Amino acid sequence: MNDLAIQLAGERVLLLAQKALYWPRERMLVVADIHFGKAAAFRALGVPVPAGTTSENLGQLDTLVAAYGARQIVFLGDFLHSRAAHARATQKALQEWRARHPELGLILVRGNHDRHAGDPAGALAITMVDEPYMAGPFACCHHPDLDAPGYVLAGHVHPVYVLATRFDALRLPCFLVGPRRMILPSFGAFTGGYIIAPEPDERVFVSSGESIHSVR
Repeated sequence: MNDLAIQLAGERVLLLAQKALYWPRERMLVVADIHFGKAAAFRALGVPVPAGTTSENLGQLDTLVAAYGARQIVFLGDFLHSRAAHARATQKALQEWRARHPELGLILVRGNHDRHAGDPAGALAITMVDEPYMAGPFACCHHPDLDAPGYVLAGHVHPVYVLATRFDALRLPCFLVGPRRMILPSFGAFTGGYIIAPEPDERVFVSSGESIHSVR
C-alpha cells in the first residue's frame, strides 16, 4: 500500500493515499467524513449524480482493513449524510459489509450530519460517542476547533490543496497537520472539498489517490 509515516504526539502514524490515517500500535484506522447516502440524497431530489459511491467507499475500507490488519475503525463524524442514508439499498450494503467484518470494532464520533441523519442501525454494532473521544494521546473529534485535551484528529472541513504552475492548477485532498491538530481529508467518494490556506506552522500532505506527498 502507498503510505507515509510521520510522528504525531509521540506516536508513529501512517497517512494513507486512500485518505485515511492508520495508527499501527493500536491497529486503528481513522476515517473522516465518509457521508454514506449522500449520492442517494441528491438523486432523491432529482439531481443526476453517479450511483455506486456506497460500494466504492466500502470497497476501499475492505482494502485497507485487509492490507493493514486493522482491528478497529474510528469514524470522525458524518458517517451518514442525511436521513436518506437509511434507504433500504444503502442499509443493505452497510449490513452486508458489517457481516464480512464481525470482529472489527467500529466507533463513530458524532458529527453534524449524524445528528440530523440519526444514529446508524443497531445491526451495524457501531459504538456511538460524542466528541472528543480519547484514544491514547489523541482526541478524536469531528470539529477541528474543539477545545479538547490531547492532540486533535478531526474532519468536517474536507480539506483540499491547490498545486499550481504557470499553466495549470490541480486540487488534491490533503492532510493539514499542525502542532496541536490534524484535519483529515474526506474519505467519501462524493463529498467535494474546501481549499485551505495553511498557517506558517502547518504542514500539508496531499493524496494523488496512489501516493502521499509533502508539499510544505
